[in-house]
Amino acid sequence: MGNEILTLKKWLEESKYTVVFTGAGISTESGLPDFRSSSAGLWKDQNLMKLASIDAINHNRYGFIEFYQHRVENVQKYKPNIGHEILVKWEREGKLKSIITQNVDGYHQEAGSQVVAELHGTLRTCHCSECGMVFDITRFMEKDFSCECGGFIRPSIVLFGEMLPEEALVQAARETKEAELFIVLGSSLSVSPANFFLVEASEHGAKIVIINEEETEMEDIAHLVIHNRKISEVLKDLT
Repeated sequence: MGNEILTLKKWLEESKYTVVFTGAGISTESGLPDFRSSSAGLWKDQNLMKLASIDAINHNRYGFIEFYQHRVENVQKYKPNIGHEILVKWEREGKLKSIITQNVDGYHQEAGSQVVAELHGTLRTCHCSECGMVFDITRFMEKDFSCECGGFIRPSIVLFGEMLPEEALVQAARETKEAELFIVLGSSLSVSPANFFLVEASEHGAKIVIINEEETEMEDIAHLVIHNRKISEVLKDLT
């Protein structure tokens, strides 16, 4: 077992408030293509900004529906992996207080995690664009798009041009300030608010750990960095 793993294992045991931040990297280990790689085939020549936006709902609804039904089908095709399951185990053992995620697949909750802030919404549910009523994603997949109020039923993810959900942001900010150990799993940390929470945790005295296949833009503030390893393998080494 390498020194990095031994160090992280010690920090995990000592920490009274550990928060995990997850990006696409943990879900791709389940087989799920990430947002952009999923466009490599069917969506290769499409402008994803136009398909995943409010503008698409208004001016390209057929393309919007087709794109998101494809994304939901992909999510439902795969399952949480051992990495997700280990995070559940940590939560039950009291080692992990919460998860902040950029992912919309709902795998953390499906695996059993209880405290999850979903910064970009979720593909597990859909809601009415007018009255806000929430339904299971099955309704969207069965092409029942018309709400009783007359609004359009759409997936409950954050589209380009929309604000991130306030409740998730408040929860994530609160957890970040409490963190003694802040572990990033599978995020490039190239966009806000991902990098904001990392900086915030660091400024409040947390130890920062980044576990990602490739280098990220935030490693200058990290106390420990692990590259070129699967997230699930690293988490198994820590249990």
